[in-house]
Amino acid sequence: MTDVTRTTSTGLTPKRVYRSLAIAEAVTWTLLITAMIAKYGFEVDALVPIAGPIHGFVFLAYTAMQLVIGRNQRWSAGTVLLGVVTAVVPYATVPWERRLERRGALEGAWRTEPGDDPRDATAIDRAFRWGVTHPILLAVIALVVVAVVFAALLTAGPPSEWFA
Repeated sequence: MTDVTRTTSTGLTPKRVYRSLAIAEAVTWTLLITAMIAKYGFEVDALVPIAGPIHGFVFLAYTAMQLVIGRNQRWSAGTVLLGVVTAVVPYATVPWERRLERRGALEGAWRTEPGDDPRDATAIDRAFRWGVTHPILLAVIALVVVAVVFAALLTAGPPSEWFA
């Protein structure tokens, strides 16, 4: 049996999802940097409390997406980790996405059926395939997990205060 792939009922391929979130991460960096310039350059404090959480939420969504698409594309842990690190560097997600595309690392659709690969028999791969065959439910679960992490981080306060 070969790796069977298909798009979800919404037509969202891994490549399309990855590109969308890479761009969203760059856009939210722009919002955050603009807010910080307004705060520190012009003493306008009102924008950071808006742009910061938006950027944080998109960062967490991008990280969750790295895990899902990395699993689907069978990337190494190093590739997934480097993808997460690109979200920490302003605007690095877009060139990283372009590099992955040039390498063909985003090609293909969702793995919804087990193939010949022994990893397909693992519990995590079975759960993964269940998730991608139920994309709306997977998206809801992912959003809930991101929202819980986001709420915990908001409760923890700004990163500058974590180790003070």
